[in-house]
Amino acid sequence: MAKGRLTIGMLLVLGLPCQAEVDEFELVLKEHLFYPARLEVPAGRKVKLVIHNQDDTPEEFDSFDLNREKVIFPKRKATVYIGPLKPGVYDFFGEFNPNTARGQVVAVKQEISDAN
Repeated sequence: MAKGRLTIGMLLVLGLPCQAEVDEFELVLKEHLFYPARLEVPAGRKVKLVIHNQDDTPEEFDSFDLNREKVIFPKRKATVYIGPLKPGVYDFFGEFNPNTARGQVVAVKQEISDAN
């Protein structure tokens, strides 16, 4: 190991924060609708969206606001990483059913609680 370099293992032993974990959120696509249609995520953090397509047809998760698109095959799951996002509302939709498959990701600033 090179002198002066810290590894993730060393950070864990030292008790220093390391962001190895990514918050995971789930969306379900059923009957060409996203559930929940409004998904709150923490602002300023990278998050993982796991999208379950319970329909018998494919759908494409699409968002101009998030700059993401991903085809989700029938009865399958797909993963999309987003962020870190500034606080705000980010629209998404299903490319193949844009009139019904609609939703929003809402990035919410996390309040720091005083533990004293």
